[in-house]
Amino acid sequence: MEPVYEAVVGFARGLFAMQGLRFTIVGEENVPRTGAAVMTINHTGYMDFTYAGLAAQASGRLVRFMAKESVFRHPVSGPLMRGMRHIPVDREAGASSYAAALTALRHGEIVGVFPEATISRSFELKGFKTGAARMAAQAQVPILPVVVWGSQRVWTKGHPRRLGRTGIPIFVSVGEPIPVADDADPTAVTAAYKEVMAHMLELAQTAYEPLRGADLKFLPARLGGTAPTLDEANRLDDLERARRGLRRTPDAR
Repeated sequence: MEPVYEAVVGFARGLFAMQGLRFTIVGEENVPRTGAAVMTINHTGYMDFTYAGLAAQASGRLVRFMAKESVFRHPVSGPLMRGMRHIPVDREAGASSYAAALTALRHGEIVGVFPEATISRSFELKGFKTGAARMAAQAQVPILPVVVWGSQRVWTKGHPRRLGRTGIPIFVSVGEPIPVADDADPTAVTAAYKEVMAHMLELAQTAYEPLRGADLKFLPARLGGTAPTLDEANRLDDLERARRGLRRTPDAR
């Protein structure tokens, strides 16, 4: 029994019902009922982890997500995140986060990872970090690819949140587990499972309802939308990182 996690899941389901969100989840049977896995998820919106976690419910699993350490410092979300045994990621001390994720995997948990590290403003797959592949190889567990589509219409970077009753469809797809050998090259593994996720994302986008009018801003430019291209989105991310760096730099005058 995990009363905190179960209570949060119940609250989330109630919130989704209030919002009128319409879920299509495919591949739920691919979530292992026992044993560890690294769940890799694309990142288009702030609510991705909650939607991806729903895909594990049919198998009776609770995913331990890796999330920014700042979320754990918040007076409301912090106790909940710790109560659900999620894993804080401190970008200044990544080794401890990695070790905590490995420990969870070795205890048979499913660990949720966003290999893009940040939300994709283009809604295309950004460059993937190799951490998920390294964890899977070291813990000798499979990669479990998951794609979420529609999340960007609820709440994403650079756009107002839409948490009222919107009736937005959310598509979640779970791929078959991908075995990872303990001596596998992390770069090769990352490239291979990214290709799988790219195909899954294309299928999800094809199955999703057409976007029109104002909602074209949530559609990749490649598909006729008005979202930034991947290159444009990367430049925006670079500018944002530069601004954050300036804010952290003491005034030298």
